[in-house]
Amino acid sequence: MESLGEKLKTTRNEKGLSLDQISKDTNISIRYLEAMEMENFEIFPGEPYVLGFIRSYGSYLDLDVTKLISLYKAFRIQEQPIPKELIKEQPKLPKFLIPLFIILIVIGGGGYGIYYFIKNRPAAPVQAAPEVRTPVEYLMEGNTLERRFYRSDSILIPVDNETYKLEISNLGETVTIRSPEGSRSLDLGQEITIDLNNDGIPELRITVADFAKNNADMGALLHFILMDTAVFTGAEIYAGTSAPAVTTSAASSVIIPGTVSAYPFTLQVNFQGYCMFRWEIISERDRPGTNENFFQRGEQLDIQAQNGIRIWSSNATAARFQVIGGGRTYPVEIGGAGEVVVAEVRWIRDEEGRYRLVVIRLEI
Repeated sequence: MESLGEKLKTTRNEKGLSLDQISKDTNISIRYLEAMEMENFEIFPGEPYVLGFIRSYGSYLDLDVTKLISLYKAFRIQEQPIPKELIKEQPKLPKFLIPLFIILIVIGGGGYGIYYFIKNRPAAPVQAAPEVRTPVEYLMEGNTLERRFYRSDSILIPVDNETYKLEISNLGETVTIRSPEGSRSLDLGQEITIDLNNDGIPELRITVADFAKNNADMGALLHFILMDTAVFTGAEIYAGTSAPAVTTSAASSVIIPGTVSAYPFTLQVNFQGYCMFRWEIISERDRPGTNENFFQRGEQLDIQAQNGIRIWSSNATAARFQVIGGGRTYPVEIGGAGEVVVAEVRWIRDEEGRYRLVVIRLEI
């Protein structure tokens, strides 16, 4: 059976990928990539790191992550050979003494066993009480927090002089979080936004960075980001023609200038290199949720929307963006080289009642 290290190395070579390229794309140190291929797991700081890196590396190579984890566990439990220096040669006895020794051992052992059983009957084994973990409540200080949470742990989020509590209610097939909006479920790599104060604008973004299904003991590595609401000044998300009057913020740039109405448009993405890319349609109930994929050089993605699109790119210059709408094509600048960027391309209405399609950069 092919081992975990052989599987990773063989697949990487078949795809013609170097460790240096994979390290840049996945943000995993070359040292740890080599350790996984050589099955040298002692250098990792802990078991959760090993499992998280195996999932990331396996997903990058398009391998079955569940089978990779099984290969790793099989490696851990396999028996190790006994060192030769620990095996000592026993002194030889004269052949005629061997039967006598065997008889004496059997008789002596049996007699002592009967005597010991009568005098010292074994007591019933005492089962150790299972260790119960006390749930922990964390306070988010600043705009970001990333840590491993376990079932019943909670986090306090201060927003506008109010504090909102979120609780990890379950770790099963998905990560279930109880929030002011109700219970929300996330899978590995999935991202959601939460409207904490029910004002129609999401203040919090949550991403599952590491999670094993039906393994509550491992917990879930969650990333919390408080979004900068300044970029939403006057720019409410809307549907149809009921958009309120807004002033384009300094954090935005205009793609399509003033028009009498907002119309459907297409965001076309042409990938120039390897890129992790996510996108979400804004305010269209028939297409909820976040989409995510790895793209390679030469691939193209077309996203159609009526109101707007929220995008996340691991490298802003790994893709070229353009908007197609109203029979014309408009180039779009999202960010700089190597920059991780979160932005929205959407319609807003200015104070004169005219519509503009703009790019709004979001803080991360």
